[in-house]
Amino acid sequence: MDQARRDFLGMAAAGLATAALPALAQPAEASGGAQDRVFVTNEDSNTIAVIDPRTNKVEATINLTSFDEDKRQPFRFVTSGAVPTHAAMVQKPLYRGCIGARGAAVSPDTSLLAIAGRGSGNVYLVDARHRSVVGNQPNPHADPSVNPDRISAGVLVGREPHDPAFTRNGRELWVPVRGENRIAIIDAGRALKQVAGEDAQAVRLYLPTLDGPSQVCFDDTGETAFVAGQREAKVDVFSLDFGADGRSRPDRVVTLDISGEDKGAFTSHLKVSADGKEVWLAHKLGDALSSRSTQAPFRLLDAIALGKDARPSHVEFVRNNKGSVVYASFARVDDKGPGGIASSRIAIIDHSAAPGARKVVDLFSSHGREASALWTNPANDRLYVAHEQDELLHTPNPAQTCCTVFDVSDPFAPRFITQVPLGALRLPSGELRNKRSVSLVYVRPALSRANGVTISPS
Repeated sequence: MDQARRDFLGMAAAGLATAALPALAQPAEASGGAQDRVFVTNEDSNTIAVIDPRTNKVEATINLTSFDEDKRQPFRFVTSGAVPTHAAMVQKPLYRGCIGARGAAVSPDTSLLAIAGRGSGNVYLVDARHRSVVGNQPNPHADPSVNPDRISAGVLVGREPHDPAFTRNGRELWVPVRGENRIAIIDAGRALKQVAGEDAQAVRLYLPTLDGPSQVCFDDTGETAFVAGQREAKVDVFSLDFGADGRSRPDRVVTLDISGEDKGAFTSHLKVSADGKEVWLAHKLGDALSSRSTQAPFRLLDAIALGKDARPSHVEFVRNNKGSVVYASFARVDDKGPGGIASSRIAIIDHSAAPGARKVVDLFSSHGREASALWTNPANDRLYVAHEQDELLHTPNPAQTCCTVFDVSDPFAPRFITQVPLGALRLPSGELRNKRSVSLVYVRPALSRANGVTISPS
């Protein structure tokens, strides 16, 4: 292992240790800090686009593929001048990179991102500050025509892992294994060692849960976990019961029946509000949102119908001196968006209304097709939106997957700023277009809003 890699692993392990201490209060921050970055996970291309929010341009693309690690044709992305379709590229002979990249969980100390490979069944760790995959090794086939690194194998967790989440003390990474009925609980320190090639077992245990778990989030204390799924209209609630070593001893508290709100038994995502008092759920096939108290008995607070085929995907919270809202992205694409261009929409829910009286007060165009993940900056005056479909021909960014940016200084009246085309990863043999953005996170070093709550390392 080279010295730079050793230095990073040492710093990351130290960060995970200090993250177990109580978080310090943070002052309000201006938008667009010099070190801020937006990471967008692209599922079909198995890449991560990195946006500088000061310029709203892609400054780099992180490669999770194994293409071009060897100059022989079976290992290349482009062979004999032929560029494979995104659907076919992972079927190429001897491909061993990520398949189906999704999720973008940031550690409390902001040093690491965790990305799941749905089809490859593993989790990758990414150095958020240096934009590199942790555990990559020098390529023994070093040559100007190949990549200098060989991709890490990551941490194998099971069939169809979905969006990971770090515990609030940074010691563990919880990964819903959506193709099964369990959660892989990874020891973050051991994971760093395992991907570096050391003899360490990263997966601490498998926690039985709902069939088809989609996402985990933690309350503001970090002591309670909420698990939603896409096969059962239920939510599992677990007590983490941390030991002296900062590692959880999870115990199921209750399984909530949410069939009244989740008519399609398909809750894609959930998120804890910024004040930590509520957990909001997006019921994608039920075209509805709901919220519950994060305190036992976890009573239902809101059930909000969004209209036929809204297909809500993610929620995000914005609160500033102009108001407090919940945004919900719609996967549905409407033909007549701004300028006559097809676009999805985003619902605005007045979060300041009393529980039970909350409703959609307005909708705005996402300026992209099939809106997915949402994330605001620490100042709560900018909103970034990921999209799963490419832009159409004869539009400003044809055949590009785009992230869009909004000024939400007034959260009830978002103003479109720009559409960020995500471009391509330049491999030695050709360009791999970034495609199908499913996850997104705004990261400020030493200040992160993981799962909806502002956290910082001590």
